[in-house]
Amino acid sequence: MRVPVSWLREIVAVPADVTTEQLAARLTAFDLKLEEIIGDSVVGPLVVGRVLSLEKEEQKNGKTINWCRVDVGPDHNDEDGGRGIVCGAHNFVEGDLVIVSLPGAVLPGGFAIAARKTYGHVSDGMICSSAELGLAGDASGIIVVEPGTAEVGDDAIELLGLGAEVLDLEVNPDRAYALSLRGVARDTALAYGLDFSDPADIDVPSNGTGYPVKVDDAHRCPVFAARIVRSFDPTRPSPRWMAQRIEQAGMRSISLAVDVTNYVMLELGHPIHGYDLAKLEGDIVVRQAQEGEKLTTLDGVVRTLSAEDTVVCDDRGPIGLAGVMGGEDTELSETSTDVLIEAAHWDQVTTARTVRRHKLPSEASKRYERGVDPALPARATQRVAELLVEHGGGTIDEGLTVVGEAPAATAVTMRVDLPARVSGVDIDAATVVAALKGNAIEVDLDHDTVTAVPPTWRFDINDPYDLVEEVLRVVGYDKVPSVLPEAPAGRGLTTAQVIRRRVGMVLAGEGLIEVKTFPFAGPADWDRLGLPADDVRRRQVLLANPLSAEEPGMTTTLLTGLFKALVLNIGRGHGDVSIVETGRVFNPRGDGTAPIYGVDARPSDTELEALYDALPDQPQHVALLMAGAREANGWSGPGRAVSWGDAVAIVQHLAEVLHVDLTVEQAQQMPWHPGRCAAFVLDGAVIGHAGEMHPRVLKAYGLPPRVVGAEIDLDALIAAAPRIGPRPDFSTFPVAKEDLAFIVDAQLPAITVQRAIEDVSDLIESVRLFDVYQGDQVPEGKKSLAFALRLRAPDRTLTDDEIKSARDAAIQSATAVGATLRA
Repeated sequence: MRVPVSWLREIVAVPADVTTEQLAARLTAFDLKLEEIIGDSVVGPLVVGRVLSLEKEEQKNGKTINWCRVDVGPDHNDEDGGRGIVCGAHNFVEGDLVIVSLPGAVLPGGFAIAARKTYGHVSDGMICSSAELGLAGDASGIIVVEPGTAEVGDDAIELLGLGAEVLDLEVNPDRAYALSLRGVARDTALAYGLDFSDPADIDVPSNGTGYPVKVDDAHRCPVFAARIVRSFDPTRPSPRWMAQRIEQAGMRSISLAVDVTNYVMLELGHPIHGYDLAKLEGDIVVRQAQEGEKLTTLDGVVRTLSAEDTVVCDDRGPIGLAGVMGGEDTELSETSTDVLIEAAHWDQVTTARTVRRHKLPSEASKRYERGVDPALPARATQRVAELLVEHGGGTIDEGLTVVGEAPAATAVTMRVDLPARVSGVDIDAATVVAALKGNAIEVDLDHDTVTAVPPTWRFDINDPYDLVEEVLRVVGYDKVPSVLPEAPAGRGLTTAQVIRRRVGMVLAGEGLIEVKTFPFAGPADWDRLGLPADDVRRRQVLLANPLSAEEPGMTTTLLTGLFKALVLNIGRGHGDVSIVETGRVFNPRGDGTAPIYGVDARPSDTELEALYDALPDQPQHVALLMAGAREANGWSGPGRAVSWGDAVAIVQHLAEVLHVDLTVEQAQQMPWHPGRCAAFVLDGAVIGHAGEMHPRVLKAYGLPPRVVGAEIDLDALIAAAPRIGPRPDFSTFPVAKEDLAFIVDAQLPAITVQRAIEDVSDLIESVRLFDVYQGDQVPEGKKSLAFALRLRAPDRTLTDDEIKSARDAAIQSATAVGATLRA
């Protein structure tokens, strides 16, 4: 909202010693944030000139230019009594008064004016358009000054108000009233403790009913007011002060009738629409549009209406799109002498949806969709009528049409000490009441309870904390102390939170980069992952309004998003990628259909139970994918590519850090390679898989071979993890080392042999697989597994007999699972 400071000071008597910068700072503290102060956009000589002669010249490029001789006043004319200027616009003739920027002037954007040769002439200045001076409008035509409003040689900066200061304020949606001088002036008066003279305090005389109006839907249009001005002179120009204020506010001056409606909208905040009374046929009817109806709006576009739109009609059909734009059939023109003035209160939601449906934003709709004062329509029509008659002649009909009435405001109850308790500022009851009354809120204080009725223009005040905000902005947000809340005793992170943070640190330490992907998937994702038709992961929660028809539901595995992220990274030249995601998957319960209830009443306990029962299971998973090199080539040695073992090792590291005992088993599970896939078993249940991804899956995604990955149920790990891990035991006695090699079947997992060895004696501190061999001296279909054993007692040095006994027990236990000691 652009607010000319001179206009604001005219409505509220801000002390003269308050600078524009100070005023802007105070309004910013009042929730009307300053974007910028506009002013002094033109520097240097800018004068009013008269076109003495005009010669049209055709150029080789097909363009026609005007070689003009312009009188710019005795102080600026050359010895021939004028200046020669080239101009490409054609909306002026000899004798017109125009705006001329002379050499030395600087226009908005740092555009410096100088005498220069162009089109075969030396152009000694420039005849200016509105856009070139930073005013509303375009550069297709220059400004033509109305005769009698200025003299040749006058300072055009003062004439056009280009040196006036304008506040450009950011108005939040909850302060729609501030899209008007009336609203900003009210806050200014409250901020400085000044008297406020409401420009909407207008006497509205009425003697009988005016133009007949019928409203079919009071919800869509609670109030409709109309007034008629007859014998208006449409040829009269807008007064310069009015056009200047409109332009300073960022709008374009068009004609007297249009300018008056725009001026009142800026002044009071209520949009106005004018109809050519002679073009109306029959009564005005406000109704819901019929599906497929046509309306040609003021911008000349034929629009197909929806049954959700609200229209203003006469006997022919729609003549206006309510709250958005009028129709072309009843548009005011240069021949319109009788004007019907409309000021209506339109439903916010309906207006907002119409604007977006037709992609037709306007200054009027911007105000209607945020909310305008429903008590203003009659007064707004009176204000427009008076200005039209004052500046355009004519008479105002005695009759006034007002259909409907402003909705009653809802009272809000608040404890009088709530602002103090919320803010930490000592605010007594008298200050609370005064602050609310300053915001035009009706207040009734009964002991420690305040009952407040907001004014008609404050749609945002609906609960006690809205009242707190109004009090605090008067008291001053800068008075609110910066005090950290005291941490309640006995609280802290939950076990799950501690473990999730620990998991994140482990994964980061493994060199994995965290990503976040969309949790949506569809049949194409399952096909790329190679999931069988009966795979439970294909059954997903479907959305009623998905973002994409190709991904109609919630995902059941994090790998769908990770694969897309990996494709994106590799496609952008990152060959070595290791990514991880922690997030929820969604497994439907029952038939996966959730009931939909109305919003007119709270669901019953039975309905809520049915709703909760339909919610999907949402376990937290952690998944990773790695491609390229696990260790890069470098001076320290050769690198190596990722392998299926890296994915398995990362999950095992997680389990080790969380002190969870996971069993690793060989498995076959898409989308993993059937011979390089490990399953993780916890208490007899499989909670995840890791290994190399299936070649067909990688081909479907266009990825290089040997990509590895893992996915595991993090909730299951968290549930099994102790709050504090077991305390490790340390021994100061020496360790005994033994190496054992076994011949086993090639299909026997090494972990089976390792666990058999670990469990036979308390003296075995650790068992580590350090070699796997297949080849010479190993029978076909067999492999050699070599383990390093560390043996130690916590309270003594082991004897040779104890070491031999533990070694023999390990060999015997390994033999029991199918291993043979290698000679």
